[in-house]
Amino acid sequence: MTAAIAAPRAAGRGPASLADEDLDLLLLIRHFEQSLLDLFAQGKISGTTHSCLGQEYVPVAMRTLLRADDYVFSNHRGHGHYLARFDDPDGLLAEIMGRQGAVCHGVGGSQHIRRDSYLSTGVQGESLPVGVGAALHLKRAGRDSLAAVFIGDGTFGEGAVYEALNMAQLWQLPLLVIVENNHIAQSTPAAVNMAGTIAGRAAAFGIAYRQIATRDIGAIRAELAPLVRAVREQPRPAVVEFDTVRIGPHSKGDDTRDEESRESARAQDWRREYASAFGARFDQADARQRARVARIIREVEARPPARWEP
Repeated sequence: MTAAIAAPRAAGRGPASLADEDLDLLLLIRHFEQSLLDLFAQGKISGTTHSCLGQEYVPVAMRTLLRADDYVFSNHRGHGHYLARFDDPDGLLAEIMGRQGAVCHGVGGSQHIRRDSYLSTGVQGESLPVGVGAALHLKRAGRDSLAAVFIGDGTFGEGAVYEALNMAQLWQLPLLVIVENNHIAQSTPAAVNMAGTIAGRAAAFGIAYRQIATRDIGAIRAELAPLVRAVREQPRPAVVEFDTVRIGPHSKGDDTRDEESRESARAQDWRREYASAFGARFDQADARQRARVARIIREVEARPPARWEP
């Protein structure tokens, strides 16, 4: 692994250090997502697409905590999850654009991706019951792998979530629930659609819970490593809630928030912190990943349409 390089700023004022591969991955996801919105606006992508702009640091932080033999279940806002799992922006873009070389032959599109032990879906709440089944299999097989499920705050409006949490705790399964709480469910603020808290929901089932408010990848990994280890070794379920922001639209260009709300989200963007902390090193990585994504788009656009081969 690439050695971490310290940031030229005082401790406590942002990320203290970051490996080159983590910085590159953060910026790869950022430019990939921004480019998807541009391609959609140009009419080059059909259907829909949901970007994770503002939340990229979550899958990057989880990258080293999750292993290749873990199951990972993603959602409709899952491009960052995929890119943190696989260094394959070419295959993902080909899937979204319906070109040859696509991960799922172009039939899954932006939301529905299956590769090895990774699965994403656009159906809210579906991944948690499936994740419980995978975790039950892992426990019965005597493996120390876990099932990690990424969900958003809006998914807590689905009854299947509570059934899954109940079974995971009752059967003491190695299930890690990663909640990306961006405080808005499509166009509805969490404040007007969620009574109580996510912490309270975990407590109701007696499930271990941790809230993450920092965007410092190193600090996140240090805090979560013992919890993730406990999920594997005991085993037991756990809920990790990331207090994060969505700086882009819900999907495509449909951001219904007022300008004050959008500016508040942009003010909390990890990009500002990291650009300030790492200076020229950040700028070089940013230019490198912008150019990489541009090259990938040109190459994938030139490919013929994908063909389904059962």
